Amino acid sequence: MQKRTLGKTNFEVSEISLGTWQVGGKWGDPFSNKIAEGILHAAIDAGVNFIDTADVYSAGLSEEAVGRVVKSRPERIYVATKCGRQITPHLSEGYTEKALRGYVEDSLRRTGLERLDLIQLHCPPTEVYYRPEIFGLFERLREEGKIQHLGISVEKVEEALKGMQYDNVTTVQVIFNVFRQRPSELLFQEAKQRNVGIIVRVPLASGLLTGKFTTDSTFSKDDHRHFNRDGAGFDKGETFSGVDYDLGLKAMARMKRVFPGETNLAPRALQWILRFPEVSCVIPGASKIQHLNSNLSVPELPPLTQAQVDGMNEIYEEMIKAGVHQLW
Repeated sequence: MQKRTLGKTNFEVSEISLGTWQVGGKWGDPFSNKIAEGILHAAIDAGVNFIDTADVYSAGLSEEAVGRVVKSRPERIYVATKCGRQITPHLSEGYTEKALRGYVEDSLRRTGLERLDLIQLHCPPTEVYYRPEIFGLFERLREEGKIQHLGISVEKVEEALKGMQYDNVTTVQVIFNVFRQRPSELLFQEAKQRNVGIIVRVPLASGLLTGKFTTDSTFSKDDHRHFNRDGAGFDKGETFSGVDYDLGLKAMARMKRVFPGETNLAPRALQWILRFPEVSCVIPGASKIQHLNSNLSVPELPPLTQAQVDGMNEIYEEMIKAGVHQLW
């Protein structure tokens, strides 16, 4: 497994790491500790050393599973979690120092870790980035030994640019993939200048970029790919990267012509992301071992040719860009 430096944390992390939003089963399914722990152990066995979770993933069960597995392993595994999404209604006023400190302490308790390697604000309202006292709290938590580093998980490029102005922000987690290319412009340039690590989430556009979905594909009522296409539950950009599903299927039909004979395009989508040296790691999720193995197969593939890269980018420019580029 190739490693890259995670910005000014100086962590050397696996370039393909693991996100755990759906690690205990498909979105909408009950959480399974057996499935979660099986995937986590398999990932670590394969060389993954960075795991991203959040306090709201399966109501804390994801954090608990990550903590159990990490503590059972001899390898140095970096654990990143997130806080803030429990605030209801999810408004800036709910981001109080008392609430955030409580979330950090709850994550420590659930994971059983003495210190969190990386705590990330979990897509807070834009106004939070203009409240320096929030970022000051995390500096105190670092001095107390409860966290090692602070990062931000953002919806919008503008939020990342503002958040990086705080010296103690070491990482930015952002949606970036073939269908969401805007971060590769100013954001990547600024992150490199400030030595801020880039963690890429939703790299497969909620599975759309695998090329396996069709007009007949269905999703359970509790799966965000069913209920959140228009942002009914949270920012619609988290679902299919904000791309209209039917348009996405048409774009993928064209993508398949760029890679004739390949039935699973997930590794190709990850390859496209990893072409950018500013990316520290990508964190695809997995609800099955097969998904994990697919994600980790990237090093076995021949490099993308320039013609393939051009073909992928042309699909974005001609079919996707107008509907998503300036929204996030």
